[in-house]
Amino acid sequence: MRDEAEHKADSEAVEIGARRCRDAEGVTPAAELVEYLARRLVEKPEEVRVDEDEEDGDLVLRLRVAPDDLGRVIGRGGRIARALRTLVRASGAQEDRRVLLEIVE
Repeated sequence: MRDEAEHKADSEAVEIGARRCRDAEGVTPAAELVEYLARRLVEKPEEVRVDEDEEDGDLVLRLRVAPDDLGRVIGRGGRIARALRTLVRASGAQEDRRVLLEIVE
């Protein structure tokens, strides 16, 4: 027979595991990371938006910024975009899932 302490410990572990995948608002850590970084790169942080979609088992993040800030997010020669995609891919590896980043005009 399990006592209440063991049951409580098991339910806390489940909650912690769920939080690792999505926070209370239903946003993944990868989306939070992209939004955080994009807001620091652009001149109009209030217009940064990250949408999440599931496609063929992959998580696709779509980053939207103001038209004037698009170049800041892409960077010279696409270097910033490449770096953002690398970070997103690494954050997905933590959850053993593929995460893709699309920068939408």
